[in-house]
Amino acid sequence: MKSATNKYLWPLILITSLFFLWALAHNLNDILIKQFQKALDINRGQAGFIQFAFYLGYFVMAIPAGLLMKKIGYKKGILTGLLLYATGALLFFPAAEIRLYGFFLFALFIIASGLTFLETAANPYITKLGNPDFAARRLNFAQSFNGLGAVLAPALGGYFIFSGNNFSSSQLVSMDADTLLALRVAEAKAVQWPYFAIAMIVLAIAVLIYKTPMPEIKEDEQSKKMFSKDIFRHKHLVHSIIAQFFYVGAQVGIWSYFIDFMIDVVPGTSDKTAAYFLSISLVAFMIGRFSGSFLMTYIRPNRLLAIYAAASIGLLIISTLTTGMISVYALIGVSFFMSIMFPTIFALGIKDLGEDTKIGSSLIIMSIIGGAIFPLIMGYVGIESIKTAFLVPIICFLFVLMYGIKWYKVQGSKAIAL
Repeated sequence: MKSATNKYLWPLILITSLFFLWALAHNLNDILIKQFQKALDINRGQAGFIQFAFYLGYFVMAIPAGLLMKKIGYKKGILTGLLLYATGALLFFPAAEIRLYGFFLFALFIIASGLTFLETAANPYITKLGNPDFAARRLNFAQSFNGLGAVLAPALGGYFIFSGNNFSSSQLVSMDADTLLALRVAEAKAVQWPYFAIAMIVLAIAVLIYKTPMPEIKEDEQSKKMFSKDIFRHKHLVHSIIAQFFYVGAQVGIWSYFIDFMIDVVPGTSDKTAAYFLSISLVAFMIGRFSGSFLMTYIRPNRLLAIYAAASIGLLIISTLTTGMISVYALIGVSFFMSIMFPTIFALGIKDLGEDTKIGSSLIIMSIIGGAIFPLIMGYVGIESIKTAFLVPIICFLFVLMYGIKWYKVQGSKAIAL
């Protein structure tokens, strides 16, 4: 047992670092949503396409990533993901030079395509490296470092990307054309070097993983079969796909418009200050991950998931019915209770899949398309009132609540009509 643990220790450390890396990309999007409104002169609804392009990458690449890794294995899949991640980050440099929104969206799509490989490989890999009875706890612990990356992303983005210039609409209108253009060009170029630095770090990790022997998790020979609709006989997997779709939509939407929300409910708040509070929100998220791993020692994962979903609904209701810092603190509280949802839904969803684990993992990752759809809906719903937009995630958490109460159960292999 001890030798097996030692065998998996270094691979676990390296794979856990991937959770940190993809958190940076995810949570810098929340900074980009506000930054591009200034740099590219787009409204809140149009800014929602940042998350749409990003999570579209997950949707498009989820199945191909899973099928490819059936052939090439986890390690090569991870390296493929890291190279795509770095490529997308490097594309920010020319995109900022020509200040073209579509180019930025393409770069984000490439980054997300890489992250699809990383998440499709890393999430099930963590569950396999050790006692299967502790898979959910192990995945929650690894995802705690995802929480650390999530905390640092808005703090770093706020410091290195936000200029601190917060001009009102009337001030922008009063500027002469050359001054306004120079301002927008400077705001666009503010993203270049931070993303270049990220690309270099990602490439360095890729080299380290390439040079490190990584155990390949062996699966049944039948696992080499291609994707089949037979996988949907696993009812708990189908339910996890649905729950993850709504959860990710809620999470991405809440964080995407946190800065806009705080600026709206607390008049006079700057984007830098709002970014700071977003980091606090993500600290709560990280604390929730670590504490959630501990609580699962005493509370069944599905039960804790249901409790946290109910708490999230209650806090969102408070945030939409109140004003000022009470609204902000309630929204920060939601981040704490969202903390365990993704890894818990994931671990419960791939439980007892056997030879279908890799494809099942891909399908759950594919459900992250919710992160493309719901922020876009929230952006347009919230053009007039950002509080109205935050009614959308309440609906999403109702599905998570149902999953934690009933839908998580493994119920044999009866087929589900789709």
